[in-house]
Amino acid sequence: MKIKKNKLYLVTGGGGFLGKTLTKTILDNGGKVRVIGRDEGSLVSLKQTHPSIEIYTGDISDKFDVIQAMKGVDAVFHLAASKHVGLAETFVRENIKSNTIGSLNIFDQSLKQDLEFILSISTDKAAQVSGVYGATKLLMERLSLQFEKLNPNCKYRMVRYGNVLYSTGSVLCKWKSLIEQNKEVVVTEPKATRFFWTADQAMELIFDCLEKATSSSPYCPDMKSMSIENLLGAMIEKYGGGKDVPVKVIGLQQGENLHEKVMDEGPYSNEVEQFTKDEIKNLI
Repeated sequence: MKIKKNKLYLVTGGGGFLGKTLTKTILDNGGKVRVIGRDEGSLVSLKQTHPSIEIYTGDISDKFDVIQAMKGVDAVFHLAASKHVGLAETFVRENIKSNTIGSLNIFDQSLKQDLEFILSISTDKAAQVSGVYGATKLLMERLSLQFEKLNPNCKYRMVRYGNVLYSTGSVLCKWKSLIEQNKEVVVTEPKATRFFWTADQAMELIFDCLEKATSSSPYCPDMKSMSIENLLGAMIEKYGGGKDVPVKVIGLQQGENLHEKVMDEGPYSNEVEQFTKDEIKNLI
């Protein structure tokens, strides 16, 4: 499946980091875009960049907002999510509303109209659930599998990958600013490893999934990883100006794992190929 000219695609969470890139990609390939999101400023800014798009202010946990946004669309890219691991442990209800109930509303509506596909974005946190965020995303995945059985006319697809560099809420954004100001950087666990991915790679995977996936089972890439220690070291070398940047280690927080998996049966992030420090510098 590829983007079809003049077809209307809904992008949930379209005002976010990946949503903006996806919106441009769809338009560049001749599709039309409708975006729904909670941040009015981000949506208005996106429309200023792409005047042809439709913008809907709304929350996917509200059934009315979902019905309104999905009316007349040909397919859905479901990116909207509450995805901060730490905040999810405190604001549990909000995380469930966005990631699980919001997804359920979209899947429910898919039974009532003719859609080509719903492609949803999940996370490696769903492979080794240790916190609220991963749990809500795992439930979204299972819902997609259930609806796939109910509605064979719609292709339900699921992409699962790790951290996207410099995405909204990424620690890299905060670290870069602190390092440049020579202020203290807070790190949970230097030896922890994480899968990392660029925005361009994320886009490629989304469309690769549409082309090749045959079910709603999570579609996952082979990913390289890096340790938090090596990531921070590369950032200090690149942005620290040769100064000694103070670092405070606070240990793993609730909902975090020392090492991650993309697939339940797959290798841990410390067992796969690691980015070298020079590669990390090029990525950041």
